[in-house]
Amino acid sequence: MILAEIITIGDEILIGQIVDTNSAWMAQQLNMIGIKVKQISSVSDNEQHILIALDEAKSRADIILITGGLGPTKDDITKHTLCKYFNTTLRFDERAFAIVEELFHKRGRTDITETNRKQAEVPLSCTVLYNTAGTAPGMWFEKDGKVFVSMPGVPFEMKKMMELDVIPRLKEKFKTPAIVHKTILTQGIGESFLSDMIETWEDALPAYMKLAYLPQAGMLRLRITAMGDDKNKLQPEVEEQAKNLLPIIAEYIFGYEDDTLEKLVGNLLRKNKQTLSTAESFTGGYISHKITSVPGSSDYYIGSVVAYDHRIKTGMLGVGEESLKKYGAVSEETVREMALGVQRKFKTDYSIATTGIAGPSGGSAEKPVGTVWIGIATPQTVITRKYQLGSDRARIIVESSLYALNMLRKALN
Repeated sequence: MILAEIITIGDEILIGQIVDTNSAWMAQQLNMIGIKVKQISSVSDNEQHILIALDEAKSRADIILITGGLGPTKDDITKHTLCKYFNTTLRFDERAFAIVEELFHKRGRTDITETNRKQAEVPLSCTVLYNTAGTAPGMWFEKDGKVFVSMPGVPFEMKKMMELDVIPRLKEKFKTPAIVHKTILTQGIGESFLSDMIETWEDALPAYMKLAYLPQAGMLRLRITAMGDDKNKLQPEVEEQAKNLLPIIAEYIFGYEDDTLEKLVGNLLRKNKQTLSTAESFTGGYISHKITSVPGSSDYYIGSVVAYDHRIKTGMLGVGEESLKKYGAVSEETVREMALGVQRKFKTDYSIATTGIAGPSGGSAEKPVGTVWIGIATPQTVITRKYQLGSDRARIIVESSLYALNMLRKALN
């Protein structure tokens, strides 16, 4: 097994000024080519700290990927520290400077300063990885059979360099195993409950296959990973295992790989030549945002009413004053009338309505924070469901939106 370690450099990471998203993305890319990440570390802009981190990483891993500290300012010390670590000096790289010049010219600037010019200085002993998205080149070193790669900390620069240069070089240098992933997307069931349901199936997986549970707000991804010598042999075996899983948890599976509920719902509406509207209370337009994030959603999505105030519920959606007084805004009766009201107002085939208590205040013993009602109006009926979704406001809104979209998907099917 080829092992890698990731080191992110920068005081801004350690004080929480920025969140390190680079490491997670790099780890995913390495995993996809069969390279296992042994450790991820963040260190300050301090020469001694960086040198120690490099030595420790070298003792654990075959590949050390480094991001950050390659900018033009004095606090960016990675390049000089690498010169010290590899006992080399800086040289001026004409091609790297030409890239800097071109980038400045594209932005309408010709005032390349000496500081900017220093971006084209690279360690003499490295292989330069040219940065077509920014000014700081990457650097590839080899020492004692180990590979060290230093890349910019700017995420889109690092990603482009990884995809165009680093990953192809790593695949060429190291014999990595064939690896196949299959991701199964589920909604409406917790991790522990799902684990109990599929325990027998999971225990029967062959030794070269592993299952990972990847929960996030409102959904749970199951990822089957198989490793071996022949990808063409592994692919159908993984597909067969996914097929065997389907009848066990069919009611919770909504898609595979990169599917999203908003895309799936949109595809069904377009296929059936049907339309959709939404009436949102506590979700505040989040469902309509997800729906309209899909290109071409204007084919089927008509519009929304964000009915936060009672006057909007009664005046625009036709919710009865009696319903609000007798049952309250967060009730099955109210969400039913909201769904029918917006369906009628926008003359759509389907509608989604939400009402709930997202908190942190507003709850009661009878209706605590996290109480949610969702309604789906179809051409024939209205489907309503009540959910209790914890106490975190942002999470309640996200989870409710996914529950609503999945309810609609099931209705459309």
